[in-house]
Amino acid sequence: MNLSRTIAKKILKGFNKHFRIFTEITAGAQARFETCDWKADRLASRHRIEFYDSRVKETVKYLKENFDTRPETFDQDCWKKVKGHFILLLQNHQQPELAETFFNSVFCRIFPIEFYTNLNIFLRSSVATEYIDSEVPTYEAYYPANTSFYKAIKLILNHSTLSIPFENCHRDCRHMAKSICKYMKHGKRDADLNFQFQVINALFYRNKAAYIVGKAINGHNEYPFAIPLLNNEKGGIYTDALLIGEDSVSRLFSFSYAYFMVEHPVPSAIVSFLQKLMPQRKKEALYSSIGLHKQGKTDFYRGFLHHLDYSDDDLILAPGIPGMVMSVFTLASYPYVFKLIRDHFAPPKEITRQQVEEKYQLVKQHDRVGRMADTLEFSEVLLPLNRFTEDLLKDLESTCKSSIRIVEDRNGVKQLNIKHMYIERRMQPLNMALEEAERKGRLDEIDTLILSFGDAIKELCAANIFPGDLLYKNFGVTRLRRVVFYDYDEIVYLTDCNFRKIPAPRNPQELMAAEPWYSVGPDDVFPEEFARFLLGNDHIKAAFMKYHADLLDANFWIQKQENIKNGIFEDVFPYPQKFRLKRD
Repeated sequence: MNLSRTIAKKILKGFNKHFRIFTEITAGAQARFETCDWKADRLASRHRIEFYDSRVKETVKYLKENFDTRPETFDQDCWKKVKGHFILLLQNHQQPELAETFFNSVFCRIFPIEFYTNLNIFLRSSVATEYIDSEVPTYEAYYPANTSFYKAIKLILNHSTLSIPFENCHRDCRHMAKSICKYMKHGKRDADLNFQFQVINALFYRNKAAYIVGKAINGHNEYPFAIPLLNNEKGGIYTDALLIGEDSVSRLFSFSYAYFMVEHPVPSAIVSFLQKLMPQRKKEALYSSIGLHKQGKTDFYRGFLHHLDYSDDDLILAPGIPGMVMSVFTLASYPYVFKLIRDHFAPPKEITRQQVEEKYQLVKQHDRVGRMADTLEFSEVLLPLNRFTEDLLKDLESTCKSSIRIVEDRNGVKQLNIKHMYIERRMQPLNMALEEAERKGRLDEIDTLILSFGDAIKELCAANIFPGDLLYKNFGVTRLRRVVFYDYDEIVYLTDCNFRKIPAPRNPQELMAAEPWYSVGPDDVFPEEFARFLLGNDHIKAAFMKYHADLLDANFWIQKQENIKNGIFEDVFPYPQKFRLKRD
């Protein structure tokens, strides 16, 4: 067997091992859900993220030990053939796009950036993913005309392979039927010949819920829906809500939530179905949402390069108050921000680059409960130098010099080579949203934003996260007006904090002293002090005290810590309370 084919087969073997282990831990989600083993579920989610890099390292190690992979002896003809053989091996593969991404990861760990061309890696995908054969169909269709409306709903609820029974299936079917009729009362109510439900042939597990995801089709109208199933922790399950409509379903797949566990041999088919439900969710976001975040990175980068080719606006410093740790820039025509760690941090910041990277990795692996933005981490990125404004280049050269260098590509075009950066979905900074609402006299908007801000902090607490810096500038507002945290350099586990009440001064001299009259340890947090930097505006203060006055009380935080230490995992629902069904 020739050298290039041997290398191609070894890389594919590495990917197949990765996907097998990925599938095994994903398949275990059902047992963890049925036994209410929430601690194991969180651990499995964290480990699943780490598996990819482990398999890439294994493959790279084997190639380096058995073949000449020195950059100085790079054999262009050989690697061109490696890629060609790899493409042939993918012809009947069920995850070809994922395997291509694995190939890219292996190659880029071995060779420097000047070899990152479509001759050697998959800058563009080579294998179509439509109509890949699978023993497991992507979805099942249910036709109410052949049974009845009620029976069709019952079949959907019993669609899964869960081994525990419903608490009260008749009740849940009845409530769901009423909710569907209520939702559709203003639209077309007559059933067309094609009236049907299509349900994805896999449950979506996350945290304490298992979701049935599908759509109803009636004539030319399609209605995406999701049904969260919860375990009553007494040996039964129940339908907690019915989410109908693109916005309601799309919220479940937000970039601020932990990844779903979905067992299916053809992920591209799942993503294709989901994209039809939520056209505003791009393919890269949907791959990430089901735990295939490396594929999400690949599709994002391909889309971004395409966008650069078909746009001419400049990369600029992101609007808002500049961060002390990150230099942040954006492209107005593209809904993301790009973040580079600065070389030095001005006082009072006391943190290292390594610690910042560890904070971002913590967020990647932790349950984000819909309140922390997911990030895409990239290394050795080339961006056209002429797309950077003078102000942006000046900022990068003065604060991030160790992370950038100017190079020329094969055509002599100057590029900015960025050694390491994070990419996040662009949001309106909360401080700017509040200022805008104040300027326009929108007190209802201030009320809504502060309610969501406090909810975000409380839900992060439930996930054992303390943001550290609660300034409004460190939070963003999503398209659906949801407040999300996105500045991670001071993030810590809630249980590592020491929440204290400020002791009363013993005399007037202590009260008037320039320094605190009480000792302050490195992990001490005094919630009473939050009011000083959060509640300077009267309208904001009124909303905050109406909804979240308890955040200023140390006892609130101490109780949250006790809950976590006692193994109490609070419910954080990714849908409004009004969508929840009754259990009577």
